Amino acid sequence: MPLRPITLVLVAATLLPVALAQSPAVPVAATPPPSPRAARAPAPAPGTLPGRGLAHHDFICAGQWDTRNPFETVYMVRDGRIVWSFAIPDKNERNETVEFSDIHLLANGNLLYAHKTGAAEVTSQRRLVWSYIAPPGTEIHSAQPIGADRVFLCQNGFPARAMLVNKRTGAIEMAHELETAPKPADPARVGGSIHGQFRHIRMTKAGTYLVAHLNLGKVVEYDRDWNKIFEVAAPSAWTAVRLPNGNTLIGGNQHGYVREVNPRGEIVWELNRDDLPGIPLYTVQEVSRLANGNTLICNWGGSLQKSDWEKVVQYIEVTPAKQVVWALHQWSDPDLGPGSLMQLLDEPGTAENGDLLR
Repeated sequence: MPLRPITLVLVAATLLPVALAQSPAVPVAATPPPSPRAARAPAPAPGTLPGRGLAHHDFICAGQWDTRNPFETVYMVRDGRIVWSFAIPDKNERNETVEFSDIHLLANGNLLYAHKTGAAEVTSQRRLVWSYIAPPGTEIHSAQPIGADRVFLCQNGFPARAMLVNKRTGAIEMAHELETAPKPADPARVGGSIHGQFRHIRMTKAGTYLVAHLNLGKVVEYDRDWNKIFEVAAPSAWTAVRLPNGNTLIGGNQHGYVREVNPRGEIVWELNRDDLPGIPLYTVQEVSRLANGNTLICNWGGSLQKSDWEKVVQYIEVTPAKQVVWALHQWSDPDLGPGSLMQLLDEPGTAENGDLLR
């Protein structure tokens, strides 16, 4: 499939506030509402959460489907304050809903990201240097940097495809069709929809492919020739990360869990919706394993009523003993919006070398 010429789909954003959208939005996330028990959890009181708030880590973050305003925004925080942001409009020129689904700050300072209707890379000056536009009827929610020149993409669709794209030459160096739920007769049915097929897929350092099959409820690893070498049941698996010890860290979207499984598929560590007192997990999206052994959880709450979003603690760092050492509830001054994605900038290594376990 050739790369398509880019049209103007991106806008640079400053830190100026924008008015909240007044018209109702159509949800695009394939997530049912959480349990009533979780939905009734009160918002944390200011100053009661562990850690040092915005100053605890340097990071970039973004949340899917922040329909309270006309833009979707990535924020960079250093030393406890926003130092850079980048935004794209909620709708592209084809009137398709746009959202940040994958973000990576590269060693050269560029931002690589998937935006549902494609993937792109911009410089720190917000200049577009690479783009892939998803063909009509497809979505891209996963864009992983592989070295300096390549991107591992997942293109949801019928068929869905994993692709390795050379940014420098434009060549698609690998393409493989992925298993999906059957195409539904009713386009409104979420279970077999394009949108619900995949979020993050990853190429491991060993060159294998680790695929979180979101609406098939499993994680599968394939070898270089796409032969299945590992499979484990994982309800609504949004992301899967291969750890240095050979285990796999999984985030469960609508079920609100994080679990680590060994190569036999046995659960060796797990965190469920109500395991953290006062901090319920709502919709777990990206999860990461940090160099210190802690786990970083992106706790998206967009499946709640919009009036309840501010109850959600967006980002949580827990120890192996399930102690919360950092929890970020940041809905004002500044408002970071829903929490889907976070890359810590104080972690060792670089994204394009596969050093960051996310």
